[in-house]
Amino acid sequence: MIRLQIIERPGSNLFQVLKRAMRQGDLRTFSLQRRGRQVVHERYPGWINWSYGKGVISCEILGPKKMGNEWQILSALAGRLAQRYAERVEAIHVQLAAPEKRRRRR
Repeated sequence: MIRLQIIERPGSNLFQVLKRAMRQGDLRTFSLQRRGRQVVHERYPGWINWSYGKGVISCEILGPKKMGNEWQILSALAGRLAQRYAERVEAIHVQLAAPEKRRRRR
């Protein structure tokens, strides 16, 4: 799991702009699911759970069965933000969580 905080510039409404762009098809590789609470990429496995509060978009990037491939969605999201929405983003903070070791059942 990778945690991410996107801090928007004051008055930019980045969260609403991103949701509208995904719903209208301006961001074709990303789409929303679960009433806008989850972001998925069309090619990469996994999803992003996100929420918004006080100018900060908090994200958790999760992968399904293949642990360790969350970086692909992180790369795609960070690249898209830098390409199209750089003037609306103040900062991006990334927290890399150590992968959990799975225990064998006997």
